[in-house]
Amino acid sequence: MADDAPLCLPPRPAPRPHGLRLPPGACDSHAHVFDAARHPYQPTRGYTPPDSPVSALLALHDAMGLGRGVVVQASVHGTDNRAVLEAAEAHPGRLRAVVAVEEGVTEAEVAAMHARGARGIRLNLVDKGGMPFRSLDALREAASVIRPFGWHAELLVHVEQRPEELRALAAAVGIPVSIGHVGYVKVARGGAAHPGFREYLAMLRDGLFWTKLTGPYRLAEAPWDDVRPMAEAVVEAAPGRTLWGSDWPHVAQYAAMPDDGDLLALLGDWVTDAALRDRILRDNPDALYFTA
Repeated sequence: MADDAPLCLPPRPAPRPHGLRLPPGACDSHAHVFDAARHPYQPTRGYTPPDSPVSALLALHDAMGLGRGVVVQASVHGTDNRAVLEAAEAHPGRLRAVVAVEEGVTEAEVAAMHARGARGIRLNLVDKGGMPFRSLDALREAASVIRPFGWHAELLVHVEQRPEELRALAAAVGIPVSIGHVGYVKVARGGAAHPGFREYLAMLRDGLFWTKLTGPYRLAEAPWDDVRPMAEAVVEAAPGRTLWGSDWPHVAQYAAMPDDGDLLALLGDWVTDAALRDRILRDNPDALYFTA
């Protein structure tokens, strides 16, 4: 284990009621799974998560009325995708996986992962250690390999730091690209008023990206009122390419742990139209994860 990787808080054992009516097949489009005994963490990681197996994730989904989910490769596992692939393969009707791959990934490797439930690759350009793709340029070659499988790319990136590079990338790769945490522009850096966030909204309106309503606690302090203008803006810009995810088990949290019921209830505050919420929770995930 990495001596300098801090231990994260565990997730709350049970969610508070969220009070929303969810459509059948509602999807948590961003969660992680961890089981250190079966899938050890790499020594270059930036944090040490608590064990959070797929059984606990599915129990959370059952308690919240979520019928489906997407398990996303975490940086602590690098390109060892066993945890997410085993989860998706064991629950093909409920889960899909987003994996991390090496540069030079082959069609045969993608085909094998596709058969096990993978539907995209992740590039983490923020966290210490973990992911092999450390530049957006590396995605261009991989895109040509995953495109025939209907896969997408998911980016963890601060959009305000490289808007021009992101626009050029989206125009070049020819695959869907999603960005997590509402673009990951922290409120302390300007939030919805930041020129880079406004450029992100322009790119969403141009159809260049998908966006995830995840991790408000990564952008501001609870109760996350300052995140609302950002969330409402991305939904308005891309209602057919917006997803919601819990970000369970909320890694890299060391002082306070958000409640998953509260996080889903936020969606009701941000999106008051029930039909649009259904689109975000069911129809949009169908298109990106479950039809390919």
